[in-house]
Amino acid sequence: MKLVKIERSGSCAEGVLDGETVQVLGGWRPGPADKAPFTLPVKPLAELQRLLSEATERVSLADVSLAVPIDPAAQIFCAGFNYRAHLTETRADEPTHPVIFKRTLDTLVAHGQPVIRPTASETLDYEGEIAIVIGRDGRHIPADQAMSYVSGYSCFMDGSVREYQKHSVTSGKNFWRTGSMGPWVVTADEVGSGPMTLETFVNGEERQASDASRMIFDIPTLIAYCSTLTWLRPGDVIATGTPGGVGSRMTPPCWLKAGDRVEVRIGGVGALANVVEDEA
Repeated sequence: MKLVKIERSGSCAEGVLDGETVQVLGGWRPGPADKAPFTLPVKPLAELQRLLSEATERVSLADVSLAVPIDPAAQIFCAGFNYRAHLTETRADEPTHPVIFKRTLDTLVAHGQPVIRPTASETLDYEGEIAIVIGRDGRHIPADQAMSYVSGYSCFMDGSVREYQKHSVTSGKNFWRTGSMGPWVVTADEVGSGPMTLETFVNGEERQASDASRMIFDIPTLIAYCSTLTWLRPGDVIATGTPGGVGSRMTPPCWLKAGDRVEVRIGGVGALANVVEDEA
């Protein structure tokens, strides 16, 4: 199932995407989507199927806006230096443990919304990534059990302000509206067991191409590591790192600018697309 969070006329809802329509589950609630819970990804598949069978409202995708498919209480973990091709282009040493940092929700926009290049720096760069969504509570999760904690997958664009990343990872990764996630969360049962492909395009030109098998630390290892740091809660997100091909390592560097279109495609999940705008 493709689980979505949608907005319309000052209200928001959750639902399941079916072609060009959304089956609304649970009704509408007033207020912005970024303040509303996103409960569907943490429900068991059987419960989702029951809710879908009982739903009566269907809306056209053209009549609503997609919101970031994440719960406002979720933690957003990101893995750095997790593909060897990216290590090579950045001349970084291979890490002995996962390199983890966090992003805040206000750094992300939804599919179709503009990514904002900040006034503070022209060095905005793209990083296409596979994101996983945690489906149940866990602490000290063994790696061999970790995949049972994954409820779904989404596309992630870990926009990075490289100039400020030299100050600290937190600074470079947490500028307002510089990244994106979506368009939806695909339930784990639909993704399959093979390695997911990952591609990033800028203005239609392929810049990154890899698959999950090339991660230094695979998804179970990342889940186990993050659960060692803290409790993982239903709805938490782990972005699993970017492959080689970032703009900062091109000659000359190819920074994102207003009007550029960034698209992250993940096999079995979908495509996340955003156009860059300058901060007003």
